[in-house]
Amino acid sequence: MRGLKGKTAIVTGGAAGIGAAIVERFEAEGTRVVVFDLNGASPVDITDYTAVQKAIAAAGPVDILVNNAGWDVFRPFLKTDPAFWQKIISINLVGPLNVLHCALPGMVERGGGKVVSIASDAGRVGSSGEAPYSACKGGIIALTKTLARELATKGVRLNVVSPGLTETGMLESFMQGSGNPEKLREAFRRAVPIGRLGKPEDIAGAVLFLSSDDADFITGQVISVSGGLTMQG
Repeated sequence: MRGLKGKTAIVTGGAAGIGAAIVERFEAEGTRVVVFDLNGASPVDITDYTAVQKAIAAAGPVDILVNNAGWDVFRPFLKTDPAFWQKIISINLVGPLNVLHCALPGMVERGGGKVVSIASDAGRVGSSGEAPYSACKGGIIALTKTLARELATKGVRLNVVSPGLTETGMLESFMQGSGNPEKLREAFRRAVPIGRLGKPEDIAGAVLFLSSDDADFITGQVISVSGGLTMQG
C-alpha cells in the first residue's frame, strides 16, 4: 500500500494474535515497527503513563500508531466486581488514552500521522458477558471521533477498526470454557453471513489500509470487520 515503506509504527499488544498479524503486515510493507507489549522483547505496560512516555521517547518520531492491546474475560455483569471493572478499564481504555496522549503531540508537531484503534463490535451493538469491555470499546469509538475532529486540521487522521468474532486466544478461552467448544464454534460460524470466523489477518488488512496514504481523506470512521455479522450504515 502507498506510503508505508520507511515509516515508523507503534503497535500495542503486538506480540500475539491480531497484533502480531498487524506487525507482520507492516514489516512486509517495509514499515519499521515498535511493539509495546508486556510479553515483548522490551516490555511496556500501557496502563503506566510514565512507562509509555519513556517508551515513546525511545521509539523516535512515530508516523503510525495502532492501539491494539486489550484484555477481557467473558463474565455476566452481575457476577463481576469493581476490581474486575478496574482491570478491564485500565487496559482497554486508560491504556489507549495514555498512548494517545504521549504520541499525538509529536504527530501534531511534525504535521501529520495515522492512528488506528482496535475497538470491537461489542462496543457498537453490545455483547452478552462483556459489559465492562463493551463500555470501554464504545469509549474508544467516541474518543477516536472526538480526536479526529480536534486534529483534522493538524494532519492527523484517526480511525477505528471494529472486529467481530475473530479467532484469537480470548475467544478460544471462552469457547473452551463453555463445556462444548465445537458446538459453540459451529454456532458462531453459522451466525456469520460469510460463513467463517474472522482471522487476525483479516483485521490486519483493514489496519494497513487506514494507515496508508490511500486513507488520507478518511478520519473519524469505524470499519467493522465481521464477515457481515453486524451491518451498520
